[in-house]
Amino acid sequence: MSDAAEIINTVKGEDGVYLPKSIQRNERTARGLIPKLLRLAGQLPFADDLAAAYFCARDPRTPAKAKAVLFAAAAYFVIPVDMLPDVLVGLGFTDDAAVLATALSVVGAHVKERHRVMARRLLRLPEPLGDAD
Repeated sequence: MSDAAEIINTVKGEDGVYLPKSIQRNERTARGLIPKLLRLAGQLPFADDLAAAYFCARDPRTPAKAKAVLFAAAAYFVIPVDMLPDVLVGLGFTDDAAVLATALSVVGAHVKERHRVMARRLLRLPEPLGDAD
């Protein structure tokens, strides 16, 4: 960390790594993701991507900048106030999907197969079939 303000605004995370306070705040908010995700999984075509992003953000091997983006996307899904209310049938989750798609386009390379496996297990989805070649 090169900026003094950035160093001052850090806190020690659960895994002992120092993170900016904004990441810690989004991480706390994102803890509500799993219950909401399990409740709505059948309605969300992007549920597995969201769960994989969350597991990636929780992974101690994920760089702090990627954690920041992924926790922010997960927190946006959890917070009750967003641009389109989630109760609007057909439109309610489009803003959440857009936020997640943007986050994954920026840091999606950090979402590994192990995160996707954990997401499929959480959502009780079948493992993808291997190539038939």
